[in-house]
Amino acid sequence: MKNKIKIDKPCRSMISVPGHKGKMHEKAVASNVDVIMLDLEDSVPADQKEAARKTVINSLLSLDFNKKRVNLRINRLDTPFAYKDLILVSEAACDHIDTIVVPKVNHEGDIHFVSRLLDGVETALGQKRPLRIQACIETAQGLFRIKEIAQADSRLSSLSFGIADYQASIGAGLVSLSGHGENEEQVYPGHRWHFQISRIVMAAKANGLVALDAPYGNFRDPDGLKKSADLAKALGCDGKWVIHPDQIDTVNQVFTPSDEEIQRARQILEAADDQSRGAVAVDGRMVDLATIRIAQRVWDQAVFLGRN
Repeated sequence: MKNKIKIDKPCRSMISVPGHKGKMHEKAVASNVDVIMLDLEDSVPADQKEAARKTVINSLLSLDFNKKRVNLRINRLDTPFAYKDLILVSEAACDHIDTIVVPKVNHEGDIHFVSRLLDGVETALGQKRPLRIQACIETAQGLFRIKEIAQADSRLSSLSFGIADYQASIGAGLVSLSGHGENEEQVYPGHRWHFQISRIVMAAKANGLVALDAPYGNFRDPDGLKKSADLAKALGCDGKWVIHPDQIDTVNQVFTPSDEEIQRARQILEAADDQSRGAVAVDGRMVDLATIRIAQRVWDQAVFLGRN
């Protein structure tokens, strides 16, 4: 099923904020991040899951998110927490959530389940704006079924890569304290996750979805973060998760079109009108329709960010 939900805002950076720590929600609101993800999963201890839901609901209802996109990451669907996350939080604050982030998606049935449950909640509330779904690909099983997952439901708006859990699922060695993209060059001669990220990007873009890279674990290593973000952008990712406010500006900068990119896009679009059906000439070079579509995406983002 093709995606039918238009993504109208950049998703350059998405910060994960522990659901049970309300003060951190306030700090995220004051930051320059594009997307705030209120997390009920890995960052919340098992004995604080219920309290975290209440804190998240309070933040959703009381904070002014300044037009930022707000996501809710629920627990894994095979836990006793996920169904309550979905029902209780969405019933209480459906209007204040943009996307439900589903962790460790292994099968398209996971997306069907979440979508159908949301159908019921939205019908009961008379909610006309459908919640979106982000599928986190964090296991070998999920990557194996990435095509089916990416086509699963019209609510699906994005795919993201979970690097640490993916390493665990395939039995790869732990080469850093965080397990999130550090010291990779010490164990592999190149980009160790090139295939996985490229496969996720391919499935996302074939279905009109946004593709997000995993976070970089060492928030005190800005050079490593920038390198990681540069590689993700080169592979076609639209943005990257961050785990610390200090990472936001670097990631935003990488995924914001440069002046050179914007000027190049302007040249291409000025040379190609809406009736173009073939290649056009720009500075003595032939530019085809695929390049024109890329230029349009760059220009649209520049306009949204006020950089045109």
